Amino acid sequence: MARYRNRLPQLDGGLYLTDGGLETTLIFLDGLELPDFAAFHLLKTAEGEAALRKYFRTYSDIAKQFASGLVLESATWRANADWGTRLGYTPEMLADANRKAIHLLEDIRIEYDTKQTEVVISGCLGPRGDGYVPSRAMSEQEAEAYHQAQVETFAGSAADMVCAITMNYVEEAIGIARAAQRADMPVAISFTVETDGNLPTGQTLKAALEQVDEATSGYPSYYMINCAHPTHFEHVLTEGLWLDRIRGVRANASRKSHA
Repeated sequence: MARYRNRLPQLDGGLYLTDGGLETTLIFLDGLELPDFAAFHLLKTAEGEAALRKYFRTYSDIAKQFASGLVLESATWRANADWGTRLGYTPEMLADANRKAIHLLEDIRIEYDTKQTEVVISGCLGPRGDGYVPSRAMSEQEAEAYHQAQVETFAGSAADMVCAITMNYVEEAIGIARAAQRADMPVAISFTVETDGNLPTGQTLKAALEQVDEATSGYPSYYMINCAHPTHFEHVLTEGLWLDRIRGVRANASRKSHA
């Protein structure tokens, strides 16, 4: 069952670690095949599941060593309808994969969760399309309907929250936030930015956050930035109350653009 859904401990001001680039690590360091960058596909085999457990334990060991909190994102960035269909998953199979990804993190939490290292389980949501090119952009309503099934699957699991990773246009982020609100799930929204610090659409990060907050009555628990090098966005994090809404960074090690 969910342990921290009613009180996300990372909002209390302490330092929390999260994992890095799951798919990149699995492909380039572990040499695994990930069709369409779909890490959840590994859950189909014992070997794949073992690789995921090894990955998450690496970060869990670091959090334990330094007595920091830990937010574990499920291996489900690609586990939504369009990508699942491409890989031969029925809606039922996809829901099972999302649940299994959370069960795996439950096992990790049982092993590592303490007062010093509170382990938060987050159901990871990815974009419907490309993570870095806002093609086939949906309306807010379309995005809410599209992501609702995955959000509700996480709501019925032990996930404490959901997190939308690599959002590249604001309407999809709004739709996910509304889907989470309907399911009574805490949600974090993580935008990606280009080398100029703006979203791929050209919208500023500040404007995107404020638009989501306005459209959802400030429902997201917090915002993040991911898949960008700090030099790409540090110049936009200058001043303003909106900065208080940013609580996390999952940065790239490379200064290269997404192009």
